[in-house]
Amino acid sequence: MQRLLFLLPLAVLLHFSTHATAAPLSGDTLTLTLPQAEQQFVQNNLLLLAQRYNVSAAEAQILQARLWDNPTISIEQNTYNPQTRKVLDVTKTGNSIVQVQQLFALAGRRKAAANVAQQNALVEQFTFQDLLRTLRYQLRSTFYDLYYKQQSVGVYDKEVASFQRTVSLYQGQYEKGNIALKEVIRLKAFLFQLRNERQTLLNDIAAEQADLRTLMRDTSGAYYMPTADGNRLKSLSLTDRTEAQLIDSAQVNRADLKARQAAVQQQTQNLRLQRALATPDLAVGYVYDRAGNYIQNYNALTLGVAVPIFNRNQGNIRTAQNQIEVSKVQFSQQQLQVQNDVQEAWRLARQNDQLYQGTARETSDFDRLMKGIDESYAKRNLTIVEFLDFYESYKNSLLQLNNLRANRVRAFEQLNYAVGRPVFNAE
Repeated sequence: MQRLLFLLPLAVLLHFSTHATAAPLSGDTLTLTLPQAEQQFVQNNLLLLAQRYNVSAAEAQILQARLWDNPTISIEQNTYNPQTRKVLDVTKTGNSIVQVQQLFALAGRRKAAANVAQQNALVEQFTFQDLLRTLRYQLRSTFYDLYYKQQSVGVYDKEVASFQRTVSLYQGQYEKGNIALKEVIRLKAFLFQLRNERQTLLNDIAAEQADLRTLMRDTSGAYYMPTADGNRLKSLSLTDRTEAQLIDSAQVNRADLKARQAAVQQQTQNLRLQRALATPDLAVGYVYDRAGNYIQNYNALTLGVAVPIFNRNQGNIRTAQNQIEVSKVQFSQQQLQVQNDVQEAWRLARQNDQLYQGTARETSDFDRLMKGIDESYAKRNLTIVEFLDFYESYKNSLLQLNNLRANRVRAFEQLNYAVGRPVFNAE
């Protein structure tokens, strides 16, 4: 018995969790790979769709900024001619005045406005990319969490099935008067505990199933069974890249940092626009007056411009200058944030990977050992306390091992998220 108990921790740590999972009570059960999930997510996610409309709206503003001002046409007609006693006299004896005026922007105002709109569209595009980065991280993290939690459900499925047989067997022995009632009650209590823990895990899975379907905009109510290549997950490694390399990569790839940089350029272009607005626009017009001027059929050219004596757009120019400094500070802050994100994600990934690499993860003889434990308990070589301790240790160790695997993959995904591109990919 002492040798058997000595082998128990080793077997538990070496056990490779089963892939059996619980089926849903209703709805279709579908296997799902990560590329399939990402494809459906990119095509259907509502938040991405909304941000795409924001990008299109910002691009439309570039066109709007380049448009010329509309010409103004006005017509003046005398309402009553007392000499001819005619109302709205449109004949030669009456008077009609026609004016046409066109506004010309000076100092490159339209071009400056278009440049501001173009930078704003660029900010929206980078915002879209950053939203895509964030939601993809949520999708991938949820996918792998489901993958490992469903494997943990498999641990419970196997243990509950095995223990149910044991309870049935010992219930029969109790009814024959071979064992005490307290032993059967203890076994049933442990089985009840296993089922409750399994249901709690299923509740967590149900919530993540809902999150996954929301991210993919799936209204079918399908129950997804994520599948992954275990060997490629094991092969994830930090050895080929250094922390400094990943920080440099993040400074180039992070969309939120690019958005801040584009915002600096946007404010710079806005300053140019505000300075251009300080120069008044030129209004060029034409006037035709048929009979109301010193000569008949009077034609004239008009020129108009505001005299910049009081309002030279001083406040807006100063505001634009301050906004440039604000955007520069925000850009520097974002650079620091990116560096800290990568450093923290790197440490977390390294710690989880070192713990994972230092843990035995394979098995070959757990089922045989399990059978031996059952036989030893049946022969009364193990007390019920020792027997239940074995099941508890087995369950906890496998759940911790699955949790370790999930934490490790999540840490690599967080590092990808911090860098801004999939540097470490198991698909």
